[in-house]
Amino acid sequence: MAPQPQSKSKLIAENRRARFDYFLEDNIEAGIQLLGTEIKALRDGRANIAESYAAVEGREIVLINADIPPYKQANRFNHEPRRPRKLLLHRKQIDRLIGAVQRDGQTIIPLKLYLNDAGKAKLEIALAKGKKLHDKREASAERDWQRDKARLMRDKG
Repeated sequence: MAPQPQSKSKLIAENRRARFDYFLEDNIEAGIQLLGTEIKALRDGRANIAESYAAVEGREIVLINADIPPYKQANRFNHEPRRPRKLLLHRKQIDRLIGAVQRDGQTIIPLKLYLNDAGKAKLEIALAKGKKLHDKREASAERDWQRDKARLMRDKG
């Protein structure tokens, strides 16, 4: 079997808790409108999207509460670490997301923040519905069973 070609995308931040807290439906890749010091901080590999979400403001989608720490060499021209950042999407995608949020009560959750092959910052977002406590317990039990099953298979054969 031939080896898979490696993409040069660099993962900066991942929201690992999203799969535990939400039922994820549509994954969409979005660009982010950034300032110069923000992209430099991202290239250093420093960001946090764990508590962030995307909200509708007018006819735009905005990333709220994503933390991109200040760039050390930027002195007084630095950016605000938790400022709202506009997401760059096609109009049809924006309209579909706005409809899902307003009609169905879904949430837009960021999953991954990365630099693509061309060096541009991209954000993978997903439409999500919140899980109830019993759903989280069920997912936890399923994960534990998969781990135990893998351990048994490894030990026995």
